[in-house]
Amino acid sequence: MNIVVAQCRAGFEPEAAADLAQVAAQAHCALDVDAPPGRGYVLARGDTLDRRRWSRAVAASPPIFIRSSFVGAGPLALVDPARREKTDRVTPLIDAIVAMANAPYSAVWMEFPDTNEGKAMSVLARALLPRIEAHLREHAMLDPHATKRLHVFLEDGRHACVGTSDAATGSRWPMGIARLRMPRGAPARSTLKLAEAFIVFLGECETTLLRPGLRAVDLGSAPGGWTWQLAQRGLRVTSVDNGALKGEIASDPLVTHVRDDGLKWRPRRPVDWLVCDIVLQPKRIAALVAGWMADGAARRAIFNLKLPMKKRYDEVEHARVTISESLTRAGVRFELRFRQLYHDREEVTGYIARID
Repeated sequence: MNIVVAQCRAGFEPEAAADLAQVAAQAHCALDVDAPPGRGYVLARGDTLDRRRWSRAVAASPPIFIRSSFVGAGPLALVDPARREKTDRVTPLIDAIVAMANAPYSAVWMEFPDTNEGKAMSVLARALLPRIEAHLREHAMLDPHATKRLHVFLEDGRHACVGTSDAATGSRWPMGIARLRMPRGAPARSTLKLAEAFIVFLGECETTLLRPGLRAVDLGSAPGGWTWQLAQRGLRVTSVDNGALKGEIASDPLVTHVRDDGLKWRPRRPVDWLVCDIVLQPKRIAALVAGWMADGAARRAIFNLKLPMKKRYDEVEHARVTISESLTRAGVRFELRFRQLYHDREEVTGYIARID
């Protein structure tokens, strides 16, 4: 096991490499990182990488910009340019999987870069998957209760990497892509960002923490995509924006639309949730959310930071420090996490929970 493959949004390879550096420091290992811009993934090589130690390091230092990652071997040559007959790509993949000696696996994830060039390999991926699964079943190497997933990552049609990730610390979806449908009735596609954030940050606690009757505030809410997500779960939402809500959410009985400045408005009594998708400098959003949480105006918050073109990792770290210092001064115990979600673009989503 001598490589780490980390997938990310194309254009964010330097930030994914910074994520790997944080995890590598936690795992006490040195990595040689290859991160060409626009490729949609980062490939890092080390001496011998211990999968368990790496998984513990990922849990201790969760990546922000990496969508999906695994520890494994490769790149493997799948095509011999000297041979003219039909190429057998399955055999070298099976040989590499068997050599890892990590079976059983709960599932096989066929992956490729989330780029236009990478998506051209989807046909090859669909052709290879059933043949690999059939071999693993025949040799008792698949078990739905296993804690490891097997990744087969096609760099291109000629090279691939194989490896494993732990279900407890790895991505929830192949390639880290949350395949969520645009719901009927939602006024904007931004609704998918909040839906994905709930899955990623709340996990199995989602239904408990978003139960009907709780109270929420949506700052900068128009046209209402995030308000719609909250109201669909039965929360009573104060939707704050000088702009208009669109569609059915404008007349939803659970929604109170307040035409006011989301940067200044505060509720008369504390709420269970604050959500915020205002387009503003990250440091101002961090200060805004920190103030709500430090004062006890909200118990939990999900918010987006719109990132600049340069020093994006630094901006997120500055936001982390701003929030952490504010809550620490107020004597508040808290949980704080950041993640660039699949439905994010030039932004990162944050989650804060007060721990009482």
